Amino acid sequence: MPETPADPVRRDPLADLVACPRCDAVQRVEEPGPGERVLCLRCDHVLAAPRKSAGKQIIGVSLAVLILAITATTLPFLRISRAGLAHASSILDAALAFSASPLLIGLSLLLAALIVFIPALRAGLSIYVLWPLVRDRAPWPGAATAFRLSEALRPWSMAEVFAIGCAVALIKVTDLARVEFGAAFWIFASLVILVPVQDRLICRHSVWKSLDRSRPAPAGGRPAPEPAA
Repeated sequence: MPETPADPVRRDPLADLVACPRCDAVQRVEEPGPGERVLCLRCDHVLAAPRKSAGKQIIGVSLAVLILAITATTLPFLRISRAGLAHASSILDAALAFSASPLLIGLSLLLAALIVFIPALRAGLSIYVLWPLVRDRAPWPGAATAFRLSEALRPWSMAEVFAIGCAVALIKVTDLARVEFGAAFWIFASLVILVPVQDRLICRHSVWKSLDRSRPAPAGGRPAPEPAA
């Protein structure tokens, strides 16, 4: 019986196309090696920048963000004293300051979410997405949805905005009363630094490529090769 050549693997012609998140220019991107960067042809925005062992570093930073966010809500943030009277408050006390009014409860919950809950949620989602990838295993169920949610919440993680607001308020309060920093203040300061570090380390192009392992095989062809993370 004569031999017949195997069917060629069907390749998606759009698989290598990437839209720049800054200028929306669509371009074909080749997979960069560790330490290399792919820049947008129009605006020089970084489209891909994989780093060796970056996944483990992101998991470590995300775990630290998660622990710090939970700890910062339970410890005193500031203590203000004047004329023998003193008052200590936590981050949640500041966020829920408007909850005394039924009309402003929603605003208090939104403020608490922007300061603490959203950074903690994004850290947890990052761990959920990256944990199986760094162990060279298939993504967990819903990993793509979890990563998409984490990216959608990124503009709403405003811990640094709260820190700037606190700095402005402290400049005015220190002239009127004595202000003492609690343990949560320094924990929150570390959190404000780690959140941008977490976003800086992650290469979204590499994460999406790795999550493509969960896609089914193309019709009429062999399973698609697993991309490097």
